[in-house]
Amino acid sequence: MKPVQSLLLAMISSLLLSVRAPGAEAPPALGQFTSQGDIGTVLHPGSAEFDAAAGAYRIAGGGENMWGDHDAFHFVWTQVSGDVTLAADIRFLGSGGNPHRKACLVIRQTLEPGSPYVDAALHGNGLTSLQYRETPGGTTHEIQSDVSGPARLRLEKRGEYVSISVAPAGGPLHSAGGSLRLALAGTCYVGLAVCAHDNNALEKAVFSDVELAPAPAAAAGIQSALEVLTLDSLNRRVLYRAAGRFEAPNWSRDGQFLIFNRDGRLFRLPASGGPPAAIDTGTCVHCNNDHGISPDGTELVISDQTGDNRSRIYVLPIAGGPPRLVTPAAPSYWHGWSPDGLTLAFCAERNGAFDVYTIPAAGGDERRLTDAAGLDDGPEYSPDGRYLYFNSDRTGLMQIWRMRPDGSGQEQVTTDGYNNWFAHPSPDGQWLVFLTFPADVKGHPPDKDVRLRLMPAGGGPVRTLATLFGGQGTINVPSWSPDSKSVAFVSYQPLPF
Repeated sequence: MKPVQSLLLAMISSLLLSVRAPGAEAPPALGQFTSQGDIGTVLHPGSAEFDAAAGAYRIAGGGENMWGDHDAFHFVWTQVSGDVTLAADIRFLGSGGNPHRKACLVIRQTLEPGSPYVDAALHGNGLTSLQYRETPGGTTHEIQSDVSGPARLRLEKRGEYVSISVAPAGGPLHSAGGSLRLALAGTCYVGLAVCAHDNNALEKAVFSDVELAPAPAAAAGIQSALEVLTLDSLNRRVLYRAAGRFEAPNWSRDGQFLIFNRDGRLFRLPASGGPPAAIDTGTCVHCNNDHGISPDGTELVISDQTGDNRSRIYVLPIAGGPPRLVTPAAPSYWHGWSPDGLTLAFCAERNGAFDVYTIPAAGGDERRLTDAAGLDDGPEYSPDGRYLYFNSDRTGLMQIWRMRPDGSGQEQVTTDGYNNWFAHPSPDGQWLVFLTFPADVKGHPPDKDVRLRLMPAGGGPVRTLATLFGGQGTINVPSWSPDSKSVAFVSYQPLPF
């Protein structure tokens, strides 16, 4: 065992508590772990061996799956309280098998098969994901990494946030993006797991250089992850991640790429993944996160504050080129483009008041649509052009409102105990997705506990799509896929020292 591992074991010895499954016999020596057993119903019992000389665990597991509302797999565990990290090199033994066989690093609330849990799962086909179940007997969801077949994984729980990191063979660990807020209270079961994803099979994996330690509490910097969430499954997939802060994805009208901003510039990212490419915005090199794409997909609208640090709205070709000024008055922040392509809707501060305005896309006189006390922001057209949705705090907390494009018929859409920002109608006109902050949060700042929520455009029950660390930059602008099946957004994660 490495000296650093011995030190880490000493650090966490006060956190580890022995536990045994009901009716189970005392297991053989399991290194840093205390017990093993099958979770759920399996046809072929699993087993685990610890090679102290090699510092490696050889685990065999059967079971139909680790998914849905219950699990079946073999688990090697100990109990831990508080923040924790678990890391290991992982490799499957033997070829073939189900492509979705899993070797996992796991944190579970209980040993029941329907327990809330989170894991860092390496699949037989190389798929790597953060899988989680939020409630007892609830549905399992996942955040897919953009890295396939890493040699080493790390699962981290810090407070109510969980995340995974990945590394190639011999390389350093780096965050896989897509952290998740998941409340696992008190003492949890932490360990290693193998699932065959085939109840008639028994699959084997080796976990080596295993490190179990308290999670670092300090953070240095931030990582951003551009994610896509699919509505029917609520599963998430990381398309792009990088250290530092980027914001506000727009989805192209043909679904082939996304646009986001970083450090004053705009970037184009293939929807299939890959490296982003900078977009030429000419003299506008201080773009903020209020940008979008014209209804016909040929033009890009940006809000830029180059020069006097006061945002103005410009239009340029979608591929990049010289920007054309639309709003000489500042500050002006774009949010919506009418379906007929003729009008831009935006938030502007004039004489100390922030309100919703419109202006011809070709340029001309701006028109003020709201004059209520407080802040009116985030205007976006419904796909049929009948309404402008916006958010307003005129009744206390920030809530979603809508009005006719001429400003008439202003009516409140949401009424709850939260602050709701930036309503985005789906292209098919069926849904509104918006960003929700707690009631005590003022404005729409970054680095907060937030939720993406969904409601029918015509009114009805509101449901949570995702809980995450985010806020400013997460979903400021239109980010629906053209088929209305997915939403793109940015989540954030503090990076440890």
